[in-house]
Amino acid sequence: MTVSHLAVWGDPIAHSKSPALHSAAYAVLGLDWEYGRRQVSAPEFSSAIDELDASWRGLSLTMPLKEEAFRAAATRDRHAELSGAVNTLLLGAEPAGFNTDVGGIVDALAENGVTAVETVRILGAGATAASALLAAAELGATSADVRARRPERAVGLVALGESLGVRVTTGLLDAPAQRVDLTLATLPSGTDLEASVAARLADDGGALFDAAYAPWPSALAAEWGERPVISGLGMLLHQAVRQIRIFHHGDSREPLPDEGRVLAAMRAAL
Repeated sequence: MTVSHLAVWGDPIAHSKSPALHSAAYAVLGLDWEYGRRQVSAPEFSSAIDELDASWRGLSLTMPLKEEAFRAAATRDRHAELSGAVNTLLLGAEPAGFNTDVGGIVDALAENGVTAVETVRILGAGATAASALLAAAELGATSADVRARRPERAVGLVALGESLGVRVTTGLLDAPAQRVDLTLATLPSGTDLEASVAARLADDGGALFDAAYAPWPSALAAEWGERPVISGLGMLLHQAVRQIRIFHHGDSREPLPDEGRVLAAMRAAL
């Protein structure tokens, strides 16, 4: 039997928990699939893809490769098209691109009792911020306050918000702000926020979803006090479940066989 190969690519990549998550799921599903990791920079992406042979079934992509994978995909799902980011490639003659981060955020929030919001604040303006905005829209948000060290990078998020019916405003991280129901932090892991900035964001930020999970608590989570705080591990887990659905049968929405047991094994592997 030919073994199917899969992997997570990114730069850096040594910290990734994806191999443990995927391997745990494949064991429950009885699949003879090998899932590894590889450090690949954005300039190396195209040549690395060209090196793959027919034994390769799929790839998970993390920073800084989501935009590169978007360009490599022959077809894309709705979330990928809207966000301009692909974190999952189903390989073949015509690679199919998916963004499972959006569903991963929605699932992680629902698991913690957050199923509807009206106002959100998004910290950061990169690919994950676009996924966060899509997730907020699916939860019913009508306005999003995007904060970044370089607010000019959020121009695309303003346009995305218009297409989703969400009013997007932008500003610096430390600018005064109105209270929101939920803060979605998409800043890179290890981002060093001044304590005064983190405290101000926490003061009017509602519940916190922080895509970061290592180190934990993040500088932001440490300032959040008694309000609900959700780490990025939930997003990591649930976006991976959706990836495995794609690798297994090509549809991120159709559950896996015995998915409850698969999910339990993946959670134990975190």
